[in-house]
Amino acid sequence: MPHMLLIVEPLGQRAERGPVAGEAVYQRMVDFSAELQAAGLLLGVNSLGTAAKRLSKRDGATQVWDGPFAEAKEMVGGYFLLDTEDAAVARGWAERCPAAEWATVEIRGIGPCYA
Repeated sequence: MPHMLLIVEPLGQRAERGPVAGEAVYQRMVDFSAELQAAGLLLGVNSLGTAAKRLSKRDGATQVWDGPFAEAKEMVGGYFLLDTEDAAVARGWAERCPAAEWATVEIRGIGPCYA
């Protein structure tokens, strides 16, 4: 099963960092993506915006909430989708991810929801 590295970062961190430092951090992540690509492991990568909506549907009624969500202290800021079935390989790359220095990198296997 492929593995996803989820970048879970504190809310407000991007604004606190500022544009110059933010561009430097972004370049480090672009360089990391290039390393994954060169290793033949990168299936997908994206940075996620800070605005969000949540949706649930119960008994035919749909509810939508606009973010940011007051109860949240963190947000998923992006992901790397890796073409590896080896959890140890995914962990090794998570340890190399620059975001581990300012956020948390969560490693998840990709598979059916019933497994």
